[in-house]
Amino acid sequence: MNIKLTLTIDEGVIMKAKIAARKSGRSLSNMVETYLKTQISKEEAEQQSAYSPLISSLKGSIPLPEGIDYKNELKSALTKKYR
Repeated sequence: MNIKLTLTIDEGVIMKAKIAARKSGRSLSNMVETYLKTQISKEEAEQQSAYSPLISSLKGSIPLPEGIDYKNELKSALTKKYR
């Protein structure tokens, strides 16, 4: 069920958003709804994470060297540790 919602947004932002929506062949309402769904999904994923929000925010911030297979590296490290 769709419900009408009134928002107060800067006029310049609305104009640019309408142009972006038109270019992508979507409605502004669809763009806003998609954005809100994305934010809700992120928050739900963070709440389900076993890590604290600080640790979750750091995840992926250090890029791995190219060509490294982290699963093989993890397996190798665990094998060495528990031999």
